[in-house]
Amino acid sequence: MRLVSPFNPGGAIDVLNRLIAEKLAPRLGQAVVVEALPGANTITGANAVAKAAPDGHTFMITTMSTHVNNRVLFDKMPFDPVKDFTPITMLSLGSVLLTAPGTAPFSDLKGLVAWAAAQKRPVNYGTWGIGSSAHVYGEILKKEHGVDLNHVPYKGEIPAIMDVIGGTLDITFASPVGAKPQVAAGRLKAIAMAGPSRSAAMPDVPTFGEQGFKGFELAVWVAAYAPAGTPAPIVERLQRELAAVIRLPDVSARMAEQGQTPLGSTPAEFDAAFKAQAPRWEALIRASGAKAQ
Repeated sequence: MRLVSPFNPGGAIDVLNRLIAEKLAPRLGQAVVVEALPGANTITGANAVAKAAPDGHTFMITTMSTHVNNRVLFDKMPFDPVKDFTPITMLSLGSVLLTAPGTAPFSDLKGLVAWAAAQKRPVNYGTWGIGSSAHVYGEILKKEHGVDLNHVPYKGEIPAIMDVIGGTLDITFASPVGAKPQVAAGRLKAIAMAGPSRSAAMPDVPTFGEQGFKGFELAVWVAAYAPAGTPAPIVERLQRELAAVIRLPDVSARMAEQGQTPLGSTPAEFDAAFKAQAPRWEALIRASGAKAQ
């Protein structure tokens, strides 16, 4: 069985995918091989899934960027983000962290804004890709809160984190799991957490909203999809097993470290949540002015 991971190896979701595959295999009675297919803000990997045979041998775990952000950011894609996939389960809701160098002369958003204004140049902020949720958050900070920012997309969060630590990048968005060790070591500062509430992974870090910065309340999600036409019994079995796997102590602990809250919704629950949340995210993306380049 092939689990497509449309992210660079070593990133937060790819690490989670490999742990899930390890736990899923014995429950399904067959090997589950993770295939990393990064590129084009998850479009490369998603396209492979969309074109795969709907026989239950291929599925994908990805973020909401694949099925929400990209619908707004790209005029053309090689697949339909809704019609070409069968939703299996919304696995979790997650948090995104804004970080700065450990040597930065500020420790919160107001300090960042004041520092940025004094630079007399755009502040370079990193993300894991054009059109990603992190990109959208950065554009909201720029357009809605007046911070002069320049987006620097990377092929993953780890290179961006390393460039912040090295001093060639001013700030970056990251997952809690990617940033937490560097924050603990003093090489990064945790400035603010995006999402409706604080993250269990880093409960001491206040949200954007708590610091008076609106527009960052919606949480990103991680979800599993199969190709369109995958038989319902297969989808239902995968949902049951994935929901069980994410509640295993070591998997749920890993998800908590990443700032994710496990869900494991049914396909019907997932569809309802998508229909309720996607329009809000799409409006936020359009308002941010973020564009694929």
